[in-house]
Amino acid sequence: LKFSMGAENETAVTEFILEGFSGLDQRLQLFLSLLLLLIYLTTVMGKATIIFLLGVDHRLQTPMYFFISNLAFLEIWFTSSTSIKLFVILSSGRRTISLSSCFAQSCFYFALGCTELVLLVVMSFDCYVAICQPLHYAAIMKPQLCIHLVVAAWVIGITAFSYCLVLLYKLTFCGSNKIHSPLFKLSCSDPSLLWKTDSVLLSFIILGSLCLILAFYMGILFCILPLPAAAGRKKAFTTCSSHLTTLAIAYGSCIALYVHPSRDVSLETNRTVALLNTVLYPLLNPFIYSLRNKTVILALNETIACATAQL
Repeated sequence: LKFSMGAENETAVTEFILEGFSGLDQRLQLFLSLLLLLIYLTTVMGKATIIFLLGVDHRLQTPMYFFISNLAFLEIWFTSSTSIKLFVILSSGRRTISLSSCFAQSCFYFALGCTELVLLVVMSFDCYVAICQPLHYAAIMKPQLCIHLVVAAWVIGITAFSYCLVLLYKLTFCGSNKIHSPLFKLSCSDPSLLWKTDSVLLSFIILGSLCLILAFYMGILFCILPLPAAAGRKKAFTTCSSHLTTLAIAYGSCIALYVHPSRDVSLETNRTVALLNTVLYPLLNPFIYSLRNKTVILALNETIACATAQL
């Protein structure tokens, strides 16, 4: 989204105007708002269903599904942090957002995104152990370790949230109302040092987690290639390809926007990547990670049958 300020020069800014979709026809905006609402409700219900199933079915109470349920819980908040405001913008045309709300939304998006990247690394490690060390899987992936890994991911996210707030509150906002760039560019103070620090940290988090994930999947590849049974290789490749699909969306969009050689990221790129990250990616994840799994489908069918019988 593009931000501009509706204040006179040298006047402190107390709210921003969101102009990312201002050029769209009103009927098209209404249609997009209804489409967004449908996608959002589908995403939240899908993830809530996964969390419920993983909590009540003992067959799904394994480390892999424990991580998936945490990912689903995180993505409910992740998509809510932006989709609700976007729905309000498209449906009502009200494009203003207060300074504090803007800061909160930016920091929640950043912190939850960092937490998710760490969880994806953890899930890749779990997949590596399950495929390459199947006999030692139970001994390695103990419940205590799983809990510690998830807590570590959330601690990193909370730390990122605090860091984001510190960065933003060091900036002052006033003056210009025509800025074709992200929030940093709106500051009337010099954001160079903060921008460089932010870029280095984001690059480290995104590229560092990506390198770890690729290392785990390379290890998986070397483990499954020597397998004598074609069926075993096919099953492992199918599982990995599903994970790699969602990883390609997540990291491709992040790298396109944040690991960028220039500070001048276009509004169109910003908007496209934001929609990909906050709308499409959370919608696809339940189908990629859970709803294609036979055990999950069986548990879902049994739950529906039980609920129907009680009615």
